[in-house]
Amino acid sequence: MKIILLGAPGAGKGTQAEIISRKLGIPTISTGNILRAAVKNGTPVGRKAKAFMDAGKLVPDDVILGIVEERLAQSDCQNGYILDGVPRTIAQAEFLEKDGVKFDVVLSIEISDGEIVKRMGGRRACHDCGATYHVVSAPPKAQGKCDKCGGNTVQRKDDHPDTIKERLQVYHQQTEPLKDYYYATGKLIVVEGQEDVADTTALTLKAVEA
Repeated sequence: MKIILLGAPGAGKGTQAEIISRKLGIPTISTGNILRAAVKNGTPVGRKAKAFMDAGKLVPDDVILGIVEERLAQSDCQNGYILDGVPRTIAQAEFLEKDGVKFDVVLSIEISDGEIVKRMGGRRACHDCGATYHVVSAPPKAQGKCDKCGGNTVQRKDDHPDTIKERLQVYHQQTEPLKDYYYATGKLIVVEGQEDVADTTALTLKAVEA
């Protein structure tokens, strides 16, 4: 099965991707991970991407999608895959379609902006070892101190409310239009994100197995 996962930052795509990957025995293709791997391995497209990154520029669509194609051509993707983080725009979706990349289902995990700000705004990470916590759902035993190493827990810049709101604005402008694009193909399934991760997982697996 070939799956695209859509959803705003903080909607829980990564968590659901891991669960689907284990359940169906197919790999998750995360754009950030494969970009770093292509650069590290010095593939032809990876070298192109590195040139843009070294110059402090955004990696263009054709290079990002070239790296995705390299990854999809590997043997572990023969029985299917989950794309998380790509396509981000209608232009990217059209590029993949023209290139013959097909999908069985597009899952959109829906969570309100207010809930995302609450979830991500409460995240904390240990400054020293990187262990993660949440001030409401998974706080450290001692406030502000890591359970594992005793280091100070801090709020990452990406989890600051102002940064989250900026990321959500970009999502609504650039990525959310993909829902209409894929709805027109008959492949879009909306999964309403639940308070409990297990409940969201049950809905996600039901959508995949339908």
